Amino acid sequence: MFYHSALSDWNHGNAHFLRGVATELLLRGHQVLIYEPENSWSLKNLVAEHGRAPLHKFRKVYPELKIIRYRLATLDLYETLDLAGLVIVHEWNDPGLVKRIGEHRAAEGGYRLLFHDTHHRMVTSPQDMAAYELGNYDGVLAYGRVLQELYQESGRVRRAWTWHEAADARVFFPRPDLPAEGDLIWIGNWGDGERTEEISEFLIEPVKALALRARFHGVRYPDAAREALAQAGIEYAGWLPNFDVPAAFGQFKVTVHVPRRPYVKALPGIPTIRVFEALACGIPLICSPWDDVEELFKSGRDFLVARNGREMTRTLKAVLHNQEMAHELARHGLNTIRSRHTCAHRVDELLAIHAELMQPAQKLPIHEHAT
Repeated sequence: MFYHSALSDWNHGNAHFLRGVATELLLRGHQVLIYEPENSWSLKNLVAEHGRAPLHKFRKVYPELKIIRYRLATLDLYETLDLAGLVIVHEWNDPGLVKRIGEHRAAEGGYRLLFHDTHHRMVTSPQDMAAYELGNYDGVLAYGRVLQELYQESGRVRRAWTWHEAADARVFFPRPDLPAEGDLIWIGNWGDGERTEEISEFLIEPVKALALRARFHGVRYPDAAREALAQAGIEYAGWLPNFDVPAAFGQFKVTVHVPRRPYVKALPGIPTIRVFEALACGIPLICSPWDDVEELFKSGRDFLVARNGREMTRTLKAVLHNQEMAHELARHGLNTIRSRHTCAHRVDELLAIHAELMQPAQKLPIHEHAT
């Protein structure tokens, strides 16, 4: 598995899912090696801001994961990929590495090779994604059906499958016995202007209107954002290691999901990892609008949707003042995760895809697509 980082989840949500999938594979008896660049951007920022203590705690939470840090210039793929049965290359990798692995597969064979895309750049920056040469890959794991369809229509890949993210149920589960710290918790990075207005409308203003005790966790909050939080009486608590998120959820009464704009307009149906993890922790969840076109959840049962800021204010007030409603919402969401959306479910899907690829090869032209 070639990913940007498993060690660091600083502004790197893909690490959450990767850790859970790799752990599940290991527990089923597979050998798993995770390769990440020695100078990964996420890890460098993590160490610069927080030192190495989070890495020591990571090792305690995920002691079984074997992570190999490499230098791109000296990475020997013939040694690295010897005896591999399945290789997954994430989209947050150097295009040169993506190409080299594809060329190795074409020359040596012996394993199945998949590209894993968990971002909106296929829509927002197609010129960047065009730099990835995928002709020698068996196909793409896309974390939403709309993204899968884009790959199929592009003619750049042989096959594509929908492979949603999911919750690592061994880490994300309810912590009901922790002391209360407040009303609302939000865990999310500020980002690149993709939801600035939405955060104000669906989070900051409702918190201010209801005078809630609220805490925000995340990175890359500009000074103006921190000032807005302070004026609303919201505590900004900075980065939180993802494996500490369940305990944080356990100390608050409700959380909110505000998807980035591309996932609302261009890539509907992709909830991102935060929805899965919040529901897995049994905390009531309220979302700003997004279209669950793949029917992963039951809106109104697993979570509530507020169409605008005024409705968010009313919905937050209702959940916080109706314990029975909050309990039922949390219970239903948790059951949905446990029945359909854990990393164990995704490993089942991955192994089924691998088994499909191990069937006798069909000589299809690259423009023919599978679903």
